[in-house]
Amino acid sequence: MSVSPSTPSIKPPSAHRTSEADLGRWNTELRGQSPLAIVRWAIAQSGGRAIVSTNFRPYEAAILHVAVQAQPDIPVLWVDHGYNRPATYQHAEDLRARLGLNLKPYLPRLTPAHRDTLYGPIPTTEDEAGLKKFSALMKLEPFQRGMKELAPIVWITALRQVQNPNRAGLDLVSLDENFGALKVSPFFYFSEAELDAYLAQHQLPNEWDYFDPAKADEKRECGLHAAWGKTAAQGAIVSELGAGR
Repeated sequence: MSVSPSTPSIKPPSAHRTSEADLGRWNTELRGQSPLAIVRWAIAQSGGRAIVSTNFRPYEAAILHVAVQAQPDIPVLWVDHGYNRPATYQHAEDLRARLGLNLKPYLPRLTPAHRDTLYGPIPTTEDEAGLKKFSALMKLEPFQRGMKELAPIVWITALRQVQNPNRAGLDLVSLDENFGALKVSPFFYFSEAELDAYLAQHQLPNEWDYFDPAKADEKRECGLHAAWGKTAAQGAIVSELGAGR
C-alpha cells in the first residue's frame, strides 16, 4: 500500500510521543481527504495493528465498508451485550456475509438473564449510577478485554461530530487516553445526508431498529469514549468478584 509524499506520518501512540501539535497537523492535512484515504493512511502507519469497532447501529455499514476496502481482513471488534434487537442481529449477519467481516465478538461475563436476575431491568436515564454500572458490566469490560487482546495502535471508529456534545470536541484523529490508541474517525464531519449518499453509492444496507441499553439516550456516552469509562469496568468486575458472584 502506497502513501503519497504529502500524507502525514505518525509515530505509534503507544510510545506516548503523540503531541497536540501532531494531532493538529494530521487533522489539518487529512481534513480534505476521503474516508477511504484517511483509513488507508491510518492502516499504513499502524504496523499491522489496526482494528475497527462496531455496534451495528444505523450507518455502521459505511465504516465497515471503508475499513475492509482498505484492509479486507481487518479485525472488527464487536461487543455483543446480548440486549440487541432481532433486527440488529440480522443486520450484523447481513454485513458479516456481504463484506466478509473478520468479526471478533466479545461477550460480557454475565449473560443478560443473569444480570437481570441480580439487578433487575435495564436502568433508565433517571438512574445515572445504575446506567454506568450496567455499561461497565455489559459493555465496557468486554470491550476493554477485546482491546487488550487485539492491542491496536490504530482504532478506527464511526464517531461523528454531531452525535453528542462530548464527541463534538474530537476530530478526525485523536489520541484515546482510555486505550492508548490513535482513534481515527473518517466520517467525523459527515452529515446523515452524506452518509445516506455513501450507502446508496455502494449499495449498502442500513438498519434503524437499534437501541443501546448502555446509553438509554443518544446524547449520553456509554463510557467507551469518556474519561469515566477507563476505570468503571475494572471497578465493576472487582465488585462482582468481591461479592462472590
